[in-house]
Amino acid sequence: MSQAERSASIINSTFVRPAAFYINGFTDIPHAQYYYVFLCFVYIMTVVGNGFLMSVIYLVKTLHSAKYMIVFSLALTDLCGSTALIPKVLDTFLFDRRYIVYEACLSYMFFVWFFACLQSLTLVTMAYDRFVAICFPLNYHRIVTKPAVAVMLLLTWAAVLSLVACMAGLLDRLSFCGSLVIQSFYCDHGPIYRLGCNDFSPNYNVANVALITVVFGLFLLIALTYVCIAVALSRIASGPERLKALKTCTSHLILVAIFFLPLMATNLAVLTSSLHPNTRIINSTLTHTVPALLNPIIYSLKTEEVKLSIRKLSKNIRLKHYLYFI
Repeated sequence: MSQAERSASIINSTFVRPAAFYINGFTDIPHAQYYYVFLCFVYIMTVVGNGFLMSVIYLVKTLHSAKYMIVFSLALTDLCGSTALIPKVLDTFLFDRRYIVYEACLSYMFFVWFFACLQSLTLVTMAYDRFVAICFPLNYHRIVTKPAVAVMLLLTWAAVLSLVACMAGLLDRLSFCGSLVIQSFYCDHGPIYRLGCNDFSPNYNVANVALITVVFGLFLLIALTYVCIAVALSRIASGPERLKALKTCTSHLILVAIFFLPLMATNLAVLTSSLHPNTRIINSTLTHTVPALLNPIIYSLKTEEVKLSIRKLSKNIRLKHYLYFI
């Protein structure tokens, strides 16, 4: 047996679990702390926006419908996803705490990926709601009920939980005998498994399955529902009716565009070319954080029901204050 074969045999027979990883972040960028201050602002506005939208849905009884159960779920997912990612990023780089314990790193990765995947599946559920509303309007309230939506949301949570738990479990079987520097801004799945010394082809395969199904597959599924919606709208004789039906979809289309398109562009760029690590980090952070910031703003400004509910709620609050001071 040659020296190289003996070394490979020793590596394969020795399982090495590190005490901690080092998150590298940006390299050679002056004043990078200002970018993290910007992320802090994004997080504050995300919490305010999603918290406000969830409060409006909870307080206004006319929004206690199956459709707004999905909207509430998306706002909750956005809030939890940003909370899982941004505070730890700020702690890591603003306070220079770049070492992270092995178990904490896997947990970090799990929750970031869990809520990111949930966002995409929740957008699919919203597409299903619009599809039934426009293609089967007479049966909408019979098909899209609160129990049916609750079951769909629970199934999406279970499916995502299984997928991300599989990803984390496969990471736990890797041996790390070389570099422990994660070339990312958080404990990302790809940069971690590439540090493994033993065979990480299962991790690679699961990552590809997640990318194809959760990103490209779900986007194509949403696109297919809108093809069906477009066909249904083309059969509507009245132009105003067609425009009115289309307006109910604009908010969702914008949400899909700001979530999926940057995500697909970033992943395609990584697969087809060699992105500079700093460019990839900026693209990834904005892809993870900006949709959660914009989603409640878009729904508040583009959905007539929500705007009317906000006006009604503010009017009731002003009336209560007026009566209190009389």
